[in-house]
Amino acid sequence: MITLRGVRKDYGNEVSIGPVDLEIPRGGITALVGPNGAGKSTLLTMMGRLLSLDAGSIEIAGHDVTRTPSKRLATVVSILRQENHFVTRLTIRQLVALGRFPHSPGRLTPEDERDVSDAIDFVDLRELEHRYLDELSGGQRQRAYVAMVLAQDTEYVLLDEPLNNLDMRHSVQMMQHLRRAAEELGRTIVIVLHDINFAGHYADRICAVKDGQVVEFGTPDEVLTDEVLSRVFDTPVQMVDGPSGRLAVYY
Repeated sequence: MITLRGVRKDYGNEVSIGPVDLEIPRGGITALVGPNGAGKSTLLTMMGRLLSLDAGSIEIAGHDVTRTPSKRLATVVSILRQENHFVTRLTIRQLVALGRFPHSPGRLTPEDERDVSDAIDFVDLRELEHRYLDELSGGQRQRAYVAMVLAQDTEYVLLDEPLNNLDMRHSVQMMQHLRRAAEELGRTIVIVLHDINFAGHYADRICAVKDGQVVEFGTPDEVLTDEVLSRVFDTPVQMVDGPSGRLAVYY
């Protein structure tokens, strides 16, 4: 479980996040949704200890993220930020191998090499594993970064807008890979999403954030309603029945 108690982040007199109290259960996919500037990425980044807290506490699987040694925390939770400043002369395999560093710093063991191969296979990049990152499409590169996170072999995985800059096909493929990771690998995935319909179709739980506060938390059926979405996004949203479930219409 991920537990936030009284979490707050201040950005001056006019902008702040929290205080937030939230419990994200173990297992499945939890999607963080909300308008731009709501605080979704800030909350996720604080969970991953890439941003300090101004107040409160965050625990992941019983580990206080501000006090647990980095080496230990890196075996519990992994995070992929929205901005990935990649080194162009890394191959996919070299990038994914970085995910094993918390387990085998300096030199990969045969077991590490198997884990790297498994992660690459999981996102269907085996045929490209020796290609350099700057030779890849945006979708391929994003899958490589997700493979690196999966190779870290943590139960908890935090992803900040992994669909950013992906086209429709690659977005669907990415969400299918993450759904499989939750179901087949037993990962607990927390993901920031802008697309409400992806959240409704692939997530087990949805956390709606607005003005630095968690305003709704529940199953897609509980959160994805006309009233809740219209209030969260300050624009009329209507849920309609689609061929594969309910869809949000807002254009």
